[in-house]
Amino acid sequence: MTYEEIEFVWSSSSQAVSSRFPLVCTVRLRPVILNAMTRFQSILLAAALLVTPAFAASSIHEFTMKDIDGKPFALLQLKGKAVLMVNVASKCGYTKQYAGLEALFKKYKDRGLVIVGVPANDFGSQEPGSDAEIKQFCTRTYNVTFPMLSKVSVKGSAIAPLYSYLTAAQGGDVKWNFTKFLIGKDGKAAARFEPKVTPDAPELAEAIERLLK
Repeated sequence: MTYEEIEFVWSSSSQAVSSRFPLVCTVRLRPVILNAMTRFQSILLAAALLVTPAFAASSIHEFTMKDIDGKPFALLQLKGKAVLMVNVASKCGYTKQYAGLEALFKKYKDRGLVIVGVPANDFGSQEPGSDAEIKQFCTRTYNVTFPMLSKVSVKGSAIAPLYSYLTAAQGGDVKWNFTKFLIGKDGKAAARFEPKVTPDAPELAEAIERLLK
């Protein structure tokens, strides 16, 4: 029996996508099935195949984000380092944790820890500013020197693919600003700490020490 093929190519305006899988899917259908389907239904079928586990990221190293200056930031460059990824906000009760995060970065950076700040406006609209405003606030108020990314969503329908991976790997949806994901040298999510866990908390330090050994 002959088949007809539908090729579905997915592209995204998202600034953060997994970069190592070809987002092209060819669906082979019998003509009788194809004739019974609308174009919209065929697109949905192909799209469903694209989000199967075969296309799922296995580490953060497969993602490219934008940094706070709008330049590409390939997370592959963090391979071999432990990473603490934190969704940050400038007008939150936890904002003062910036100081502790900077101190933590200075303490461990020579041993291979990188802290990455990820601005997000998902909780109480507490990060309303532009990337330029966020950068100015962080550097002038807290002298932040660790990498900062461009503002994204870390939950909901507009969630950045990176955070889809992190939340699937550790603990489900992000519940508030300054949630901390600790990632191993292999790029896999190793632990999660909720906002109340401060940067100087013993349990966080112990987890970092284990990854840096």
